[in-house]
Amino acid sequence: MTDQAENNPEENQILGQVALGVESAMEHCIKRYGNLVWSIALRYVKNRSSAEDAVQETFTDIWKSAKRYDPSIATECTFIGLLARRRCIDFARRENRSPRFEPFPEIVEIPHSFIDSSSAIRCDGLQVRAALQILPDETQRIFSLHFEQGMSHPEIVEETGLPLGTVKTRLRRGLIEVRNHLRRIDGANPSTTAAP
Repeated sequence: MTDQAENNPEENQILGQVALGVESAMEHCIKRYGNLVWSIALRYVKNRSSAEDAVQETFTDIWKSAKRYDPSIATECTFIGLLARRRCIDFARRENRSPRFEPFPEIVEIPHSFIDSSSAIRCDGLQVRAALQILPDETQRIFSLHFEQGMSHPEIVEETGLPLGTVKTRLRRGLIEVRNHLRRIDGANPSTTAAP
């Protein structure tokens, strides 16, 4: 493999150009290694649409990681292949554990058979959305990333730059605050109290 790279000096030049910020370098990288990355994505990701997303993430990662490439250790093809494999495995794991999210229904009610009737809360979707507005802006953003976009805690950390403990605490405190707010609304409106 090393002899082949020595016979073709251009083999190990694209990532160097990407690392230097040469304008056309990423385009050349995608042309040369697109088929390789695509074939790896299809091996690990369950459908073509997700595979396209995985390929895009991989090339973003290649762009960020180009400075780490060392031609004395591996060829560009090997470096990109290993990076693509790792990125696609991560993508597939994330896809498999991402829950399917649905919008709030118009009426939200916890069945009395599962909980003590004294703690049941009945509210409509508008009340839930209004309750979310009482949260601090940063907490609302974390809620949106987690509940609407389906991001995991580590993904929110990467997106916001907040520590993992802060993300978890704000989600938990936010849920408690929303629940308590909805209980106050429910208590102030006797007509929503369920019959025993």
